[in-house]
Amino acid sequence: MKNSALDFIKKYAMIFVLIIVYGFFAIMTGGSILLPMNVSSLISQNAYVFILATGMLLCILTGGNIDLSVGSVVCFVGAVGAVLMVNYHVNMILSIIIMLVIGTAIGAFQAFWIAYVRIPPFIVTLAGMLAFRGLSNVVLDGFTVSIKECTAFVNLFGGGANCFIPDFFNLIPGVNTTCIVVGLLLAIVFVFAQVKTRTTRKKKNYAVESEIAFWIKTVAVTLVILAFFGSLARHKGIPTVLIWVAFVIVVYGYITSNTKTGRYFYAVGGNEKATKLSGINTNKVYFLAYTNMGLLAALAGMVTIARLTSAQPTYGQNYEMDAIGSCFIGGASAYGGTGTVTGVIIGAALMGVINLGMSLMGVDQNWQKVVKGAVLLLAVIFDVVSKRGGKLLAKD
Repeated sequence: MKNSALDFIKKYAMIFVLIIVYGFFAIMTGGSILLPMNVSSLISQNAYVFILATGMLLCILTGGNIDLSVGSVVCFVGAVGAVLMVNYHVNMILSIIIMLVIGTAIGAFQAFWIAYVRIPPFIVTLAGMLAFRGLSNVVLDGFTVSIKECTAFVNLFGGGANCFIPDFFNLIPGVNTTCIVVGLLLAIVFVFAQVKTRTTRKKKNYAVESEIAFWIKTVAVTLVILAFFGSLARHKGIPTVLIWVAFVIVVYGYITSNTKTGRYFYAVGGNEKATKLSGINTNKVYFLAYTNMGLLAALAGMVTIARLTSAQPTYGQNYEMDAIGSCFIGGASAYGGTGTVTGVIIGAALMGVINLGMSLMGVDQNWQKVVKGAVLLLAVIFDVVSKRGGKLLAKD
């Protein structure tokens, strides 16, 4: 029983940390971080982190590899899109397609050198980080391009005043009833999915967690879902950017958990040589990981310029660090082969709570970086030490 409790705590350690940190900032900010407006801001301001971290997970799974260029790609794609829509009056749909194609092409270009020429990802993406930051300046000519007039684009990607899903019911004054309904439906679907998965695993004689642990987790997550959507309902409802984030989470959660391609990423990170000998094209796995990263960087670029209603050469700085940090904080292994989309989302949420909490407290930006660096280091230390059976120092 004692071991079961310890395993439960270890498995959901980051969730407990997230709750503790959120509670800490709730006290330190006098409850400001709990206000519906700030809960909504937490999503809007950190949407790019959720999107980029999901893509970064696939790169990390292949063996602890990372992509340092994503921040610059976000900036470059956003710059191209803003110039197309504002300076050349290109149709919004066509501009979106062009941005997605450019991001994917950049990812494929870098993926080629990583997967088939086997240049280390660190070197290739470092070169990309410098090159696309410079190209962003070239495209924008060093100036800021405002996209406030592109209202349809801004609202679609979560940056305008009307970037919320409208209330289709209007039953309760001051409360977005549609948001309440969506929250209830998601809570019901979550409980049903959890029960069904557990039942299926038991029928197949797979290992399952204890009944108590299962219901503690299920009830806790259900309450979080209801509280989250209840808070959004008291502000303006569901931000459109949350739809994009949810879409990415659901799609990539399914890919990593229920498809052969998803299992290949874990296999390559676990043991590349054995994976190759089993007949899997490991080069293709690397290529897919980094090409996909370019695609999601393009989406994050659109979300970024929509939220800030402009494009400028400085956008995207340190985005790669936020994405990488979210992955490792969320349980992805620094050695590859371990990590989940759910864990990454928890890591991204923790980073977002820390950012928002310290901002509300008026903490200096430099100290915010110190805290985020310390949190990242502690998360990686926890991962490494747990793999050594609790021993801090490595054996000779």
